Amino acid sequence: MKKINIGGVPEHFNLAWYLTLKERAYEKEGISLRWKDYPEGTGAMCKALRNEKIDIAVILTEGIIKDIIAGNPSKIVQTFVESPLIWGIHVAADAPYNTIDDLKGTKAAISRFGSGSHLMAYVNAENNGWDTDDLEFEVINNLEGAIDGLNKGKGDYFMWEHFTTKPLVDQGIFKRVADCPTPWPCFVIAVRTELLEKDEETVKTILSIINEMTAKFKDIPNIDEMIASRYEQQLEDVQKWLSLTEWSQEIIDEKTITKVQDKLLSLDIIPQKWKYKDLTHKVT
Repeated sequence: MKKINIGGVPEHFNLAWYLTLKERAYEKEGISLRWKDYPEGTGAMCKALRNEKIDIAVILTEGIIKDIIAGNPSKIVQTFVESPLIWGIHVAADAPYNTIDDLKGTKAAISRFGSGSHLMAYVNAENNGWDTDDLEFEVINNLEGAIDGLNKGKGDYFMWEHFTTKPLVDQGIFKRVADCPTPWPCFVIAVRTELLEKDEETVKTILSIINEMTAKFKDIPNIDEMIASRYEQQLEDVQKWLSLTEWSQEIIDEKTITKVQDKLLSLDIIPQKWKYKDLTHKVT
């Protein structure tokens, strides 16, 4: 049995992985695939790839591109979710901020430097004509840290996926002042280069299994009710999320890689652009 470790955020986007694991689909192919949740998000997964704690990550596109350029020995093998991620911009429920303009010059709470919440704060600032040099950050580790931190004045706003945080808005813990969608497909599958070089066939089998599941995911009977129950979401919110979300079974294209790098370079988040072939690997 080949042992492979994989990581991802504990969110509804990754339910397809849970379902394939529940079916023991990988074990039937001689693969012991072990899933690890990373509630801290992209920055923590990048570190885990570098430290060989995981072999594969289901990770934000912009985050892994930045980290590969910074020395992470991994390659993007596929787009996982084709649609954009909708980042909700949240403040404490009793905060004096009600619009995006109110947040200019305030401090962003982020999970960690290099995380999606960090990088998207730059994208949001640019979208609103703010000077990105003026951005300030407070590290709060994860969503739980944001719940505790924002209400104690540790950071003024926090960006996290809209539907994951919707229950917190409904409960009056957060107030959402705006949304900020990513201008590209949100999640990709990244694999450590060493594994690709040593055992590409196992990676191919894993991708084949998950792609078969995501291709039929929306047609699974009562999938909306399953998601609502598992992730403590309102059924109508899940149904809206499903209508907005599209999975992919293809390698990320060169145009998208260029678009992400152009944006990251313009924001001084990466020092230079890399060639498409140096960031990606087509599993055959």
